[in-house]
Amino acid sequence: MNPILEIVLLIVVGFVAGVVNTLAGGGSLLTLPILIFLGLPPNVANGTNRVAILFQSISTAAGFKSKGVLTFPFSIYVGISALIGAIVGAKIAIDIKGETFNKILAIIMVVVVVYMVFSSKYKQLNIAEKTTGKPLWLSVFLFFFIGIYAGFIQAGVGFMILLVLSSVNNFSLVKSNAIKAIITILSTIAAFAVFAFNDAIDWKMGLILAVGTALGGWFSSRWSVKGGDALVKKFLIVMVVIMAVKLWFF
Repeated sequence: MNPILEIVLLIVVGFVAGVVNTLAGGGSLLTLPILIFLGLPPNVANGTNRVAILFQSISTAAGFKSKGVLTFPFSIYVGISALIGAIVGAKIAIDIKGETFNKILAIIMVVVVVYMVFSSKYKQLNIAEKTTGKPLWLSVFLFFFIGIYAGFIQAGVGFMILLVLSSVNNFSLVKSNAIKAIITILSTIAAFAVFAFNDAIDWKMGLILAVGTALGGWFSSRWSVKGGDALVKKFLIVMVVIMAVKLWFF
């Protein structure tokens, strides 16, 4: 592919993924297939994607903070738990064979698409947030396993994070997304270190993609997070189905 077109493609896809990740989750279902399509081995694409995710999460967190959405110290507690789990997940991802990874990714894509099609929209709850006692410890426990998944592949982890924060801790969608950004920063740092140590990152593609994801994360974190994602989800579903078929059969 022409180098200029490749840069434009990575930035545009990165921007869309940054918006999708910030509003709900699943942006990696776009970026991972694109990186593989551009010639990266699956495990290197997985590691390279972490560069973009890290920059996007930092930008997203800054965007929420600029709007006065604060998440400390709860986000640190669950974020550290996810970080520990991400180390385990990333080590699994490093050792897995490319063909096996492709099939696992395809299955995960289909599962997430089914979830997006049949799940109801997240609703803000008019009851008190639960950030201490049993709900806190339950979240810390659950985020360790979410961290393992995030370290392994990341794709679709945002939906899991929002599900736990809304159902266990009663956070609104806005605050859940802000907390999600902090959790993602911490878990991605751990996974990023493992992939970098194993030389499984294409820095050029990762940094170019990060330009797009960071811009998408910054702007979308400052927009209203209640609406505007329906069209993106429809586009994402079509894209994911096509790429899942490609990864499984080709």
